[in-house]
Amino acid sequence: MADASSLPVVIVGSGLAGYTIAREFRKRDKLTPLVVVSRDHAGFYSKPMLSNALSGRKDASTLVMKSATQMADELPATVLAHTEVRRIDTFARVVHLANREPLAYRDLVLALGADAIRLPLEGDGAADVLSVNDLDDYVRFADRLDGVSRVAILGAGLIGCEFANDLLARSITPTVIDPAAGPLSRLLPVAAGEWMRARLEAAGVRFRFGLAAISALRNADGYSLDLTDGSRVEADLVLSAIGLRPRSGLAREAGLVVQRGIVADRHLATSAAHVYAVGDCAEVEGHTLPYVMPIMQQARALAATLSGTPTAVSYAAMPVLVKTPACPTIVCPPPLGAAGDWSLRSDADALEARFCDADGTLLGFVLMGSATAQRQALAAQVPALLA
Repeated sequence: MADASSLPVVIVGSGLAGYTIAREFRKRDKLTPLVVVSRDHAGFYSKPMLSNALSGRKDASTLVMKSATQMADELPATVLAHTEVRRIDTFARVVHLANREPLAYRDLVLALGADAIRLPLEGDGAADVLSVNDLDDYVRFADRLDGVSRVAILGAGLIGCEFANDLLARSITPTVIDPAAGPLSRLLPVAAGEWMRARLEAAGVRFRFGLAAISALRNADGYSLDLTDGSRVEADLVLSAIGLRPRSGLAREAGLVVQRGIVADRHLATSAAHVYAVGDCAEVEGHTLPYVMPIMQQARALAATLSGTPTAVSYAAMPVLVKTPACPTIVCPPPLGAAGDWSLRSDADALEARFCDADGTLLGFVLMGSATAQRQALAAQVPALLA
């Protein structure tokens, strides 16, 4: 292997995590070679914007903020678009690429993202079910909306509810199907879920809770979804928004420790020397947090580490904005497994729910409607997730 000091920092992934790491690193280190490897076009865009892009009539040309060439010039870096990583040799510190020479690295950053979870549906329409996990997915979905009046959405989590609200701007009626009892069931107490449901339904969203789709069948008008109670939902298109699974196969094959995601410590270091994980693919000290703010915190910390100043990532309270204008919502979920209880107060215009432990310490909260104005005040009271 060549002198490691002359080798590049290689980032695999050109999403928000990958490019934020690249930018933060370049602020600190102008000279070390930098290579970004992307399996897609490698243009920079904001993935969180995809779930509310329809109402803004945005297409790929307006969503992409900078092309791969522009990013390469701006950083500066070598950006390898449409390049697949075949395998990683952590002993030799080499990334093996499809149709290119192997790429040696000084340090390797895995910013691989996550894959959409797919339901095992039966029927001849199962393969036609769409999901939106990147810009190419969004383009395929948006291109099929002309003349569509009914979209069935599988999953009433963040993405499902955001897309349902967004489709209303196109005069499309969404029917959201979920086995849970209400929307955002993993994040909201029951009463808050009911408050959100009422406002989304008033805006035009239809819900089928306590049910799951078991098959998708093509018909003359689109698709028929058979549900677990024997009923049927008719739709012109079907969108799956079940959730995301960290993209960890490449890391597992390279011998890295993988649990829910690629296991990393607070310095974002994986079980292999000189290999780091960030973003949706990473499990940092047991936390998988597929949100913007954790990615920003990880990027700043790792950029410092890669530049010679070892820095542990810290997570302050990080409220999540749910992009449902029909029911403005901010969620700051309590830590997984935290002991405590929800208390709630609401009126016609606002809902505030607080999750406190036995000592009265605020561990999480939900704000809806006009109560969202309290975001900053409550966030300041919540202990840091990783201090």
